[in-house]
Amino acid sequence: MWKQWLSDYGGRIAGAAVGFVLGIVYLIAGFWDMLVFAFLICVGYAVGKRLESGQSLLPPFQRVVEWMERWIGRQRPFR
Repeated sequence: MWKQWLSDYGGRIAGAAVGFVLGIVYLIAGFWDMLVFAFLICVGYAVGKRLESGQSLLPPFQRVVEWMERWIGRQRPFR
């Protein structure tokens, strides 16, 4: 029965568990601390995903340069 639930609703269960844990962190530490905690989890996930796929931890330099050129060259309406 439990295996069936996990296979059918694994994403929902994981999402609810993460929401519960972040809610507890919010109650204990506060809003900004919770956001930092969530950001660190996202960074850890991204690093782990890159390591599992065999990529290096840092993106290729050319890709960073292209991103910076797009960001700097963009017209910002509230500048």
